[in-house]
Amino acid sequence: MELVVSRPGSQCFGSPSNKGDSTVQNHIVTVTPVHTCVTCRPAQGMQSGFRWNTMRRVVRQSKFRHVFGQAVKNDQCYDDIRVSRVTWDSSFCAVNPRFVAIIIEASGGGAFLVLPLHKTGRIDKSYPTVCGHTGPVLDIDWCPHNDQVIASGSEDCTVMVWQIPENGLTLSLTEPVVILEGHSKRVGIVAWHPTARNVLLSAGCDNAIIIWNVGTGEALINLDDMHSDMIYNVSWNRNGSLICTASKDKKVRVIDPRKQEIVAEKEKAHEGARPMRAIFLADGNVFTTGFSRMSERQLALWNPKNMQEPIALHEMDTSNGVLLPFYDPDTSIIYLCGKGDSSIRYFEITDESPYVHYLNTFSSKEPQRGMGYMPKRGLDVNKCEIARFFKLHERKCEPIIMTVPRKSDLFQDDLYPDTAGPEASLEAEEWFEGKNADPILISLKHGYIPGKNRDLKVVKKNILDSKPTANKKCDLINVPKKTADTTSVQNEAKLDEILKEIKSIKDTICNQDERISKLEQQMAKIAA
Repeated sequence: MELVVSRPGSQCFGSPSNKGDSTVQNHIVTVTPVHTCVTCRPAQGMQSGFRWNTMRRVVRQSKFRHVFGQAVKNDQCYDDIRVSRVTWDSSFCAVNPRFVAIIIEASGGGAFLVLPLHKTGRIDKSYPTVCGHTGPVLDIDWCPHNDQVIASGSEDCTVMVWQIPENGLTLSLTEPVVILEGHSKRVGIVAWHPTARNVLLSAGCDNAIIIWNVGTGEALINLDDMHSDMIYNVSWNRNGSLICTASKDKKVRVIDPRKQEIVAEKEKAHEGARPMRAIFLADGNVFTTGFSRMSERQLALWNPKNMQEPIALHEMDTSNGVLLPFYDPDTSIIYLCGKGDSSIRYFEITDESPYVHYLNTFSSKEPQRGMGYMPKRGLDVNKCEIARFFKLHERKCEPIIMTVPRKSDLFQDDLYPDTAGPEASLEAEEWFEGKNADPILISLKHGYIPGKNRDLKVVKKNILDSKPTANKKCDLINVPKKTADTTSVQNEAKLDEILKEIKSIKDTICNQDERISKLEQQMAKIAA
């Protein structure tokens, strides 16, 4: 006996036994009485009284099941941008509630654009850039505690920290607030501490990780003996007490940087030779992306307390683009953007098996060269926007908005729990002394209004006054004490004023040189 049931959207996900079969064609499910598919499971020998719940597939309840992505209209994109062609697997883009920064092609050194978010449309070729590096820029990262401060790492082996004017650049910026020199090879990773002010991590192709106190311009922790091969990425945990790294030796390491020891380690987290990525989740677990031995892209979830076997391991496809993970700790959603892909896949992380739940895929026609991810405080809560990406094409940057459809216009508390705000929980000195603190949370109920950021000031320590420390491994340097001498304060103020004037003059000269070269080109064309 055969029973034919027509129901739109029905699918058979089980495996029929050898005794019968089940096929799905044009939403028509054909079931024989001897079919024993685990998912569909009609009663054997059933003669009558068929009930729908025997065929129904159980769907996991989640408020993010219907998240959908949508690219903005062309007039809201950033056009005519020459995105960097450097062969380095970083995102090439960094975003905060004020600015979008994009690494671009530049002759005679490295440069990146910093555009106010509202500066959409065609970007003029003469638009000012941040151009102090002598080699290509490989990575950039906005400070989470100051929306006008950005760090950059470059092939010239330096890290530079820049202060962007409140309303954006009017002149090209050539002088950083501070230059951090300590790497012997190119610097491919920069990452700010999530809760401590002015603490910056950098990692280079010298296989070293350096943690800097940007406020004094000093390298206070140098982890130069923990990695035997190139470091692919570094991620801080929620309160900044630990870091996790993925490297070319196929190991994932969890490191306590202040104790300078490896807390947990997994060899061959992914067996493929292509680059891996590892990031911390809010609950302390580690999420990784990589490749299998057969070059299939994988994602995995690990518990640092027991890294013998993954909590979950899923294979995705056979594309060769490196998967860049972007994580939202408020909603426990991970977005995976493959370099060279034209899609963004997103997954929800829960404490129920299979732990990593596929939600949906946003697809477009053009492949992505890089991707920027907006912090939660920069989103439009009135439109139920839960994520915003800035997709880099070859010649433009295209924002993509992820929303949860809701009928009500009221604030959706379940979508927007309190999120990390811009206020630092600790000062740099407190963190280096061993203190930890979770991020200071803010409510988005009335939207986020960026406040006034204080200027980044660097107070260099007098090297001649510092005494050599007995323990080389714990090389923590005390911060210079404030002097009460008024003349000293006046001299510092005068010095700052002179430095600002010198910087302004240099910027003017740089712009005049550009103008002169353009005029000379025009003259040459007229003469020809």
